[in-house]
Amino acid sequence: MSETLICVLLVTSSAKGSNLVYHWPPSPQTTPRLARPLPTNDFPGSFSDNPWRAANSTDHITEEKWHPSTLAPEDLSEYYWQRSSVRRPRAVSFSRQPPSHPTSRRASPSKDGSGRNDDASPFGLGCGRCGSGACAGCVQTGDEYDTLLGYSTEFLAQILCPQSSMCHQKFELVVDDLAFIGHPVCADGDGGWRFKTDKARAAARGRGSKKGQSPQVEERNLTPERMERGEQNSGRTLHVQTTTGTGDSGIKTFHFVLVLDLPDPSSSASGNIARYFDTMYQQIAFNVTAVLYQEQVLHQYVETECERLSLLRDEYANRGESFADFMYEATKVSSIAPAMQTLYESIKKQDVARITLHDLPLELQLPPHLDSLLHAEEDVEPEEEVNGEDGEPNAWGPEMSFAWRLPALTPWKALLRLDDEDEQGYELYMQLRTAQLHPEERDLAEQLLRFIDLATVNLSLADMASLLDWNLESQVYPAVRWLVLHRKAKVVDVVHQGLKTVFSIPQKFPEPLAALSEQFAATFAQAGVPPLPKLLVTISTATHTQPANHFYATVVRSKELIPLYFDVVLWMLKHDLLIRLHLRIRIIATPELKKRVRKRWEEHVMRKRSRSRARSISRSRERANGGSERGRGRGRGRGNADDEDEKGGPVLEPVSESRSVDYWVSLSPKTAREHTRRRDSEEAGDKADSDEEAQDRDRRERDREKTDEYDEEFLSSSADEGKWDEYYQSGGNDNIASMIRDPARATPLERRWLAGMSEGKDPHIVRRFERIHQYFDGKCSDDEILYRAEISRKILREVIHHYEEYLQTFLHPS
Repeated sequence: MSETLICVLLVTSSAKGSNLVYHWPPSPQTTPRLARPLPTNDFPGSFSDNPWRAANSTDHITEEKWHPSTLAPEDLSEYYWQRSSVRRPRAVSFSRQPPSHPTSRRASPSKDGSGRNDDASPFGLGCGRCGSGACAGCVQTGDEYDTLLGYSTEFLAQILCPQSSMCHQKFELVVDDLAFIGHPVCADGDGGWRFKTDKARAAARGRGSKKGQSPQVEERNLTPERMERGEQNSGRTLHVQTTTGTGDSGIKTFHFVLVLDLPDPSSSASGNIARYFDTMYQQIAFNVTAVLYQEQVLHQYVETECERLSLLRDEYANRGESFADFMYEATKVSSIAPAMQTLYESIKKQDVARITLHDLPLELQLPPHLDSLLHAEEDVEPEEEVNGEDGEPNAWGPEMSFAWRLPALTPWKALLRLDDEDEQGYELYMQLRTAQLHPEERDLAEQLLRFIDLATVNLSLADMASLLDWNLESQVYPAVRWLVLHRKAKVVDVVHQGLKTVFSIPQKFPEPLAALSEQFAATFAQAGVPPLPKLLVTISTATHTQPANHFYATVVRSKELIPLYFDVVLWMLKHDLLIRLHLRIRIIATPELKKRVRKRWEEHVMRKRSRSRARSISRSRERANGGSERGRGRGRGRGNADDEDEKGGPVLEPVSESRSVDYWVSLSPKTAREHTRRRDSEEAGDKADSDEEAQDRDRRERDREKTDEYDEEFLSSSADEGKWDEYYQSGGNDNIASMIRDPARATPLERRWLAGMSEGKDPHIVRRFERIHQYFDGKCSDDEILYRAEISRKILREVIHHYEEYLQTFLHPS
């Protein structure tokens, strides 16, 4: 936001007319703009490629002897863009009422009397707005009391104090290269200041009620929350006192306005500038207006302060004092003036603005990376920041998910305090101690202090929740969001207590290395720590050293120096000079493993085919034997039935020639006995054969069950078997290694590879590997694996050691 903010101003309107009460800085400047590309003049004939100059110039540059000194700044005046109010004097009066202060004043002299032009162009070509020094904002004799940004203060006050129908909603006005953003508020029809009800806000008209715009976004409630619910916790009800302006001097409207230099729409993606303005309105303009409106309704604060500033302004103008003296004195007599100054300077420095309005503390800030919306190469995608990497809602919430660029808020992260445990920590402690809090809120404040005292980079947020017996989602995360929002802490990766952590350095430093080195030397000069550049070189080259590449092995190298270098690590983390590298793991199926699994698959196919062929032969035999046995059974059944029904004795059936028949009658007694003995021996042999066949059948059944169990483990379904056939028939190469991209959703072939990796391993190691290999996708860091699998780092190292030939480990930042 420091790129576009030009100034902040406060305007009011009353029965006497509109008035620009105060603004900061005293002499705001806009960015120089060109009407045409400014040509370079470092070679003869530099203007010859300009068609406009060639068509309108009477001099032939090519015929003259060129010299750089012959090119005067006034020759470039037509290249700079000028407002219409600068090109022609503004002669039309926009108000029939006289101004609220005398207009006959002498020009304000320069305070130092040097007479230099503070609006000089950065190109050294006169005014920073027009380049010619002819506009009203850069004339040295101009009246600073009556002009601002090239416009009269009366004109600006009139256009920035809209009618009552356009009040109590978002205000956005673009004039030439300036954008005015605010939230104007006004008194009721009888001149009284009251909080607006929902019904009154719904009936308000203006741009916020147009079709296609959301009233919930633009017509925001300025009524304090405690005014709506009363002081229920304390058993008291806060009575609202309606204030009415005294006589004709009471203000009817006031408007806190942010003046922005209109960004170039072509420099950013579509919609980013609208989001840029909306963020500025929500975070700054609306919040300041809400506090001012509350204090005006309750105590007439705005009216009193504006009257005081207007009287001081008229007094200094009548006495001919410089405008700078008036601005300096205003910060002493009014609390609004220093608040506006602090707000402007904090925004320009991208810091938190801590201001006080009528003894009410207020902290305001903008997202740190809001300016990146104005650069096409650094466009932020707000839609992608709503959800995290795993598709779950962002734990930072919608307010801190836009233009903050914060790391993911996860249980395995740590919290780094930025208060150095001295001044800011004591200030936070006193704020929580001395604040007029209710008992419930005081308990929450005490818990927050416990949380801050426990916060360290050695403890993850999950460990802190366990030690405090807090809920991670409902207690820990809100505390972290509050601390980060108020710039009192930042989320970092966990640092090993013995500094056995691998670090790297960022590609771009937040500040120049010379300034950082000076600060580092001032902090650790007496401790014998190497200079910052040397330390950065050691850290950056240590990542390529195996296996001892962590901070302790490369920098510390002594247990006695751990406390000293722990402070060094904290200092570097606070200045964004260290990036922790996380261990990430991938699973690789080696060629030997793939060949072994393929061989077993081919054996399975052969067994399946032979078993299928044997099963078909067995079924055909069973059908054949079953048919003959059924025929004999039916014959015997019919003979028995006839004997029982008709004669009661045996009946002989006619026998065909092909059927073997025992002719019992034709045999002699000796022959019959021999035949009987031979038949008995044959039946005994058949019975023994049948017993052996049953045993063989049982043995084959058991073998088949074992094979089926293996096959069910090897292939889950016929569809999976088809995928195996497709893989191998489509040229699946077993001579090269393959990476298992997502072990949690592994294919049947990849599952067999994973099972083949565990052959010959101890059962407890195999169980651990099967438990955590789903996180070996190269995306989960080691800290995430330890948290999700609920294992120790020792167990993770043990699994990596036993499966080393199948794992690929690498270091990568989060």
